[in-house]
Amino acid sequence: MSNDTLAPRDLELIERAHDIAERVMRPVAAKHDVEQTYPWEVQRAIREAGLSGVWIPEEYGGSGGGVLELCLVIEQFSRACGGMGVAYAVNALGSFPILLSGTEEQRRRWLPGIAAGEQLIAFGLSEKEAGSDAGSMITTATRDGDSYVLNGEKKWNTGGAVASLNTIFAVTTPGRGARGISGIVVEKDTPGYRVGKHEDKMGIRCVPVVELHLENCRVSAANLLGGVEGHGFKHAMMTLDRARPGVAAQAVGLAQGAFDLAVEYTGKRQQFGQAISAFQGVQWMLADMATQIEAARQLVYAAARAADAGAKNLSKLSAMCKLFATDVAMKVTTDAVQLFGGYGYVKDYPIEKYMRDAKITQIYEGTNQIQRLVIARNLIKDAGRFASIDAYIPKESYNAYHAVGDDELSAVRGRTEPQSSESR
Repeated sequence: MSNDTLAPRDLELIERAHDIAERVMRPVAAKHDVEQTYPWEVQRAIREAGLSGVWIPEEYGGSGGGVLELCLVIEQFSRACGGMGVAYAVNALGSFPILLSGTEEQRRRWLPGIAAGEQLIAFGLSEKEAGSDAGSMITTATRDGDSYVLNGEKKWNTGGAVASLNTIFAVTTPGRGARGISGIVVEKDTPGYRVGKHEDKMGIRCVPVVELHLENCRVSAANLLGGVEGHGFKHAMMTLDRARPGVAAQAVGLAQGAFDLAVEYTGKRQQFGQAISAFQGVQWMLADMATQIEAARQLVYAAARAADAGAKNLSKLSAMCKLFATDVAMKVTTDAVQLFGGYGYVKDYPIEKYMRDAKITQIYEGTNQIQRLVIARNLIKDAGRFASIDAYIPKESYNAYHAVGDDELSAVRGRTEPQSSESR
């Protein structure tokens, strides 16, 4: 791994995160995976190391970093345990809506506790019938005087059982679709806020993923993000654009951690009188794995830097890094299990956990099928913005396209620019 493009401050951050990962996380990763328990000792170590709010500005008690710094820490944590990587990352996911759309009073109210590691926060967007199509949610928040009354259920709420705060998205104006959704921060001890089913997961088992039940849950109107109704869906999509590089960083960390174990194992495992790493077939697998990991890492860094710079093409780049890095994680961890042979399939070695943890990265915060839609729609939109189809078909070569048919070609020429909003 090359860190030549990183600042000295970032390299120091990597060292601190790597120390926590190796000294605190790795020794207890298997225990919490088997027991499906939250690693509070890890949370304390993160807080004591000053890593709880690396993405939060200094004026709100954070370290003043951005998405890049967040990704650097997540990658190191995930090399030791993918579940602990996402347990950390979900605090960014939950707090990004406050950073991006909260009022100044709301930022000063909630962000310092998150930055200090004193409060954990989750993100409540998905529902049973509103996953990729988040705009079809039915949870409601009805204004009643100086309060909102929330009713409904949230599904796949990562960290919801341990979080002090939850950024909940709900319908405040029925009948308006995505434009009727607002974000509201709900505190865990609020009457009517109840944690329901704990999912029994294949991977990331140390972080709870739960159902949330909101039953006449009354929340102060001061908790409405931004103080204005109807902007919640937009804020959620902006959040996901900045959070997806974090999922991609988790994937890179998982791939790197599995690769490290595979290199060590293949150097020690003897067959036919020599280490199996001496065989060309194994060497080629290792070479491909290392190349794919580094390519994913650099795409993640590029997307993170774009997010920190406020780039206009963030949605496309964020989807690209999430898509590519998570597919790499699944391939690399699967290949690592293969290199361990039969031992890779049993729990005597930790490698099978990497494959289990990697799978979810292709699913949450927008499935990779949805990422392909996001990327394609942005590509088509950009093509329509910058040039017409005539620019791609030289006049002298027009007859070569006769098979398309005049009517179809005319339809392509006249096609309007696709809508810019995508549902994840």
